[in-house]
Amino acid sequence: MTDKQWDTILALHNTAPFRLIRAAAPYFRLKDGAPRCIINISSTSGTSGNAGQANYGLAKAGVTGLTKSIAKEWGPQFGVRANTVAFGHIATRLTAAKEEGAFVTTPDGGKVPLGIPQAQRALGGDFADIPLRRPGTAAEAAGVILAVASPLFSYVDGQTIM
Repeated sequence: MTDKQWDTILALHNTAPFRLIRAAAPYFRLKDGAPRCIINISSTSGTSGNAGQANYGLAKAGVTGLTKSIAKEWGPQFGVRANTVAFGHIATRLTAAKEEGAFVTTPDGGKVPLGIPQAQRALGGDFADIPLRRPGTAAEAAGVILAVASPLFSYVDGQTIM
């Protein structure tokens, strides 16, 4: 792994959420009794690691740490709930077969291939580490976020939902 790969992942998954929360602080740090909620997105790679993804695992663990800090800091004083949703395998272009050719273009014009190589996918193809033994869908992931944002979770703060 290059330093650039390391730094890019940490900037994307740690620096960006921190800056977004910092920018939103004037709208969240109010003592008006209105319910406010921050939901950060992590990954099970941040709780249990993943081979070949030291940078990603560290970054996603950092998201959880940031969220817990905000919950302790802003919860009691401003009533802000902060939780993390840590997804495992969600079926998206990021988890599709790398051979499909999906990519993203970086700000400097570089192309970064997306996906998981077929040979690697075959190794974990039975999804034994997932209780339902299948990847989640984007709609299922969105449903979790909606639930955490809802009043049904009004007493849940500083938690990681997996």
